[in-house]
Amino acid sequence: MDTKELLKKVRKIEIKTRRLSDHVFGGEYHSTFKGRGMTFSEVRQYQFGDDVRNIDWNVTARYNEPFVKVFEEERELTLMLVADISGSEFFGTHQQFKNEIVTEIAATLAFSALQNNDKIGLILFSDEVELFIPPKKGKSHVLRIIRELLEFEPNSKKTNIAQALKFMASVMKKKAIVFVLSDFMDDGYRDTLKIAAKKHDITGIRVYDRREEQIPNLGMVPMEDEETGELLLVNTSSKGVRNNYHRYYRERVDEFQESFTKSGAGALSCRVDESYVKKLLGYFKRR
Repeated sequence: MDTKELLKKVRKIEIKTRRLSDHVFGGEYHSTFKGRGMTFSEVRQYQFGDDVRNIDWNVTARYNEPFVKVFEEERELTLMLVADISGSEFFGTHQQFKNEIVTEIAATLAFSALQNNDKIGLILFSDEVELFIPPKKGKSHVLRIIRELLEFEPNSKKTNIAQALKFMASVMKKKAIVFVLSDFMDDGYRDTLKIAAKKHDITGIRVYDRREEQIPNLGMVPMEDEETGELLLVNTSSKGVRNNYHRYYRERVDEFQESFTKSGAGALSCRVDESYVKKLLGYFKRR
């Protein structure tokens, strides 16, 4: 992609997603995540109406009268976007590939965070961490993130979600709002997610194409695995082949839902031909 074409694409995404973040998501983002980070401010004597859950029992025992911990809201939050750029993201049977929807969702979230004066960072991953952009503020920083989402060429086409989560947890020392954007055609990340979700506010956004859900009966069809590059001749007229694939697909979807739900993280799925605007708004309002 040449520079002129890249800038044109960046501008197009900026116009579309910034309008969404300004008019739709700005308030929802702020109301959903404000006050998620609370820092200890001081200890003072208990007053009528104070939440008994905030009583500092050590200080209370020392002075023989009730004292409470006072917390103040952390105004400045950090949004970390963790985006899958493996080979399977370059798939789509409608107007857009999965990676294009991932870019639009990430840009919308980034502009919403920018409106809230938050820092935004980016991790691009395959089966390794391909790129890390530390969190910063500012429009030029968000535009750089969009450019990388659009044009970055990964070294690998495979996927390792656990590796990406481990890296995120190692570089983010303070609590962050984390969105993991992927098709989640991977396994073995549940334990890592559980550990990371104890510290960070994590949401998984599964982006998928409806044609991935099952293989149609088309006879003998050559198929290339986007992540391994292997070319196979598949007998799609075989019911067993179609059933095995559908079973594998459902297992990955169920693992995504169960892993995020049981870890206390958020989860939502968005099909490429559906409105991610409605999906995100519904998710924010449910929280």
